[in-house]
Amino acid sequence: MTAQSALTPSAPPHPVAVGIEGWGWRHGSRRAWALREVGLRIEPGERVLLLGASGSGKSTLVRAIAGVLGADEGESEGSIRLGGALPSAARGRAGLVLQDPDSQVVLARVGDEVAFGCENLGVPREEIWHRVREALELVGLDVPLDRSTSALSGGQKQRLALAAVVAMRPGLIILDEPTANLDPDGVMQVRDAVARVVEQTGATLVVVEHRVAAWEPVVDRVIVLADGGVVADGAPEAVLRDRGEELADSGVWVPGHRPTWPPRATRPRGSVLVSTDDLVVARVPGRPIAEISHLEVTEGAATAITGPNGAGKSTLGLTLAGLIPPASGMVVPSSALADGQRGHPHQWPSRALLTRLGMVFQDPEHQLLARTVRGELEVGPRALGLAESEIAARVEELLHRLRLDRLAEANPYTLSGGEKRRLTVAAALATRPRVLVLDEPTFGQDARTWAELVALLARVREEGSAVVTITHDLDVVEALGADSFVLGGSS
Repeated sequence: MTAQSALTPSAPPHPVAVGIEGWGWRHGSRRAWALREVGLRIEPGERVLLLGASGSGKSTLVRAIAGVLGADEGESEGSIRLGGALPSAARGRAGLVLQDPDSQVVLARVGDEVAFGCENLGVPREEIWHRVREALELVGLDVPLDRSTSALSGGQKQRLALAAVVAMRPGLIILDEPTANLDPDGVMQVRDAVARVVEQTGATLVVVEHRVAAWEPVVDRVIVLADGGVVADGAPEAVLRDRGEELADSGVWVPGHRPTWPPRATRPRGSVLVSTDDLVVARVPGRPIAEISHLEVTEGAATAITGPNGAGKSTLGLTLAGLIPPASGMVVPSSALADGQRGHPHQWPSRALLTRLGMVFQDPEHQLLARTVRGELEVGPRALGLAESEIAARVEELLHRLRLDRLAEANPYTLSGGEKRRLTVAAALATRPRVLVLDEPTFGQDARTWAELVALLARVREEGSAVVTITHDLDVVEALGADSFVLGGSS
């Protein structure tokens, strides 16, 4: 019988200490080290918020602590210990929840998903199902065990992922931006679920987040990464008060320090480029998600599509961008946008879409195609048959504006989540579409890159293109002076 299965149903996990000495990591395709000479001690039961600018190594560090950085992915130095053991030898002692809930769901039914980790740890069957129910109750996910995991909203899936970790009873819970793509209610639901879990289990907590204000009441320590190492470490109120201005300047989201917003629009709005007529959208044929009676997308203006998780915002975006057909009704392009193309946008050839309707997916990895960052930015312009000099000029401008210069020759898959997002936005902008549809464009961004990305979208708007942003980030809506279209639905 394993140590995990020896637990009684009411026995809490043993909180795990984390010891890091001289640790560093270099991705296989990089010359520079992502982190180096990191030294930390996290005591059992501590609740740590790990902060840092985009690309500072936060995700790399927590994945190393969780033992999921593969030796073939890069080079490491120094040591990490969980309660004195290597992460690879501390099976079941650490549980990791990632920012994308869809990437963590393995099985088709809720109960099976929560039970999966326990089964891998050899927990007896009768104990597993007690833990499954206990974990679902603890995270506040009140759904039948046979509920389809694909039918859950984003917030529900994130609580499901947390329940699957809780059921294994790890002594260390690690969360890597668990609320990045959630609506405000979903953020608080997940935050409150985590607070209940650590309060009742006593587990050590390490959470990576940009939403400092939401997590500050839950944690008792803040650690900040920058320039490949630890630059601040202490009580939240001390670090955020004493180092607040300095941290904000480096890109850390600090409560009370708002990033710069772009100037208000000065260019007069133009004509309608795309509209809808009694549109019904569906990701799967025959299963409509949302009805949109009328929506207009205007040149030289920004439109924000908001609403709760599960309302159909992403599906509407894909339909507007011509990537999936309407379930019924119409997406109507103007004659100026169609420019000789016939039919609905989803019937147009892909090359025609490049300069008319650009789409940035919610998950950046769903649209990465090339081996290098530079190559990724060259894909669209090259498909258009542009001259090499024009391709080079566009690519260099975007690399600079989105702080991707130093990563030009890096493999896109080794970038941080925020860097991948900026890359996919840049790749869409490289073909200069008349309408740009972006699904959660600011997720994973630090305060500095958020401001730069929003300024870039404002510039696209000022140049006469239409910007459609699907977002839970209400600051983006206000900063862009966007028309707000609220899509209803259940969270």
